[in-house]
Amino acid sequence: MLYYLFELLDKQYDIPGAGVFKYISFRTAMSLIVSLLFSLFIGKRIIKMLYQKQVGETIRDLGLAGEKEKKGTPTMGGLIILSSILLPTFLFARLDNVYIVTLLISTVWLGIIGFLDDYIKVFKKDKEGLAGRFKIMGQVGLGVIVGCILSFNEYVVVREKIPVSDFNVSAKGSVIENISNTSGVLYSTQNVKSTKTTIPFLKNHEFDYTSLVSWLGDDTKKYAWIAFTLVVIFIVTAVSNGANITDGIDGLATGTSAIIGTNLAVLAYVTGNTVFANYLGIMYIPNAGELMVFSGAFIGACVGFLWYNAYPAQVFMGDTGSLALGGIIAVFAICIRKEFLIPIMCGIFLIENASVIIQVSYFKYTRKKYGEGRRIFKMSPLHHHYQKSGYHEAKIVSRFWIVGIMLAVLTLVTLKLR
Repeated sequence: MLYYLFELLDKQYDIPGAGVFKYISFRTAMSLIVSLLFSLFIGKRIIKMLYQKQVGETIRDLGLAGEKEKKGTPTMGGLIILSSILLPTFLFARLDNVYIVTLLISTVWLGIIGFLDDYIKVFKKDKEGLAGRFKIMGQVGLGVIVGCILSFNEYVVVREKIPVSDFNVSAKGSVIENISNTSGVLYSTQNVKSTKTTIPFLKNHEFDYTSLVSWLGDDTKKYAWIAFTLVVIFIVTAVSNGANITDGIDGLATGTSAIIGTNLAVLAYVTGNTVFANYLGIMYIPNAGELMVFSGAFIGACVGFLWYNAYPAQVFMGDTGSLALGGIIAVFAICIRKEFLIPIMCGIFLIENASVIIQVSYFKYTRKKYGEGRRIFKMSPLHHHYQKSGYHEAKIVSRFWIVGIMLAVLTLVTLKLR
């Protein structure tokens, strides 16, 4: 909203300094600062309110060190994160940007699902919370919405080099470049609808979702959006659940998400900048740079919440926060067409998810084969395995963060290793 106000002041009244809101870098910095300060300010009050409402976490007896001390710690702290993301985004981002709107929908959508789960656990005294099938339905629903927006919205385009003969040269948005290939064909850059996405480690090569439905023949392009939407559903569900599983000890999911958010900010910047996109040989996506403003709010909210969530935690984010954080990361990566980088960038979430799958699968297999279930890890998810091994949870979190930073650096390195 402030963007439009200062744009008006700059155009109508030529007020000195009002034009600074045109710069994404400035609005990103302001978004981060306001998000951080707001989360610190509102956090104390929300925690106090949660204590008054006796919104305490029910701790299962898992035999972990420090478990008893956590009993009664208020949960639903994800409200701090969500409000600290939404407010700065509304203040500093361009609300007519399709990617910003998509991220806002994702934040609210998964925030509501997580809130319902926490509400049932806390106020209805049902330890199981919202039934798993309803969580999945919610995640699938968001995947369908995001898939359709990115497939059909006219403003979701990429800029590609196309032979001049293939389109109307005078078309709006096209820019003729005197570039020739080996055959002497002239190319022009033009904003076009595309079903392509970036492939890590390969320069000037993209994966086209139409290849997933190539067996349809002439209808391939017509139904490519279905294949894309199915992939979106899978990614949103996997990353959202991965963040949810990772949220098991103080500060782990929050700090990891802040690291990933910083990564996404860099990727959004280079993807939405013609100079850097051309230099790095990656897909240029017009208006994607605006997502930096959202990422600033995301990072600020995570760091601000970490003030209260670091060991020993004064509040837990609950599913209200964890489901939303994972979903935001997934949708963000899809918007800038970097979803194939998620296994590296979100490696912590992936490992945590995999440890649960491996543990459960192996237990069922051995129980069927030997009549007695056996385990690979002392306990899953993986962070609990290390707790059972005698490591203090603060040390576990710190080391997971270090691994997360290494993965973040590796993700950025892929931009040059192509």
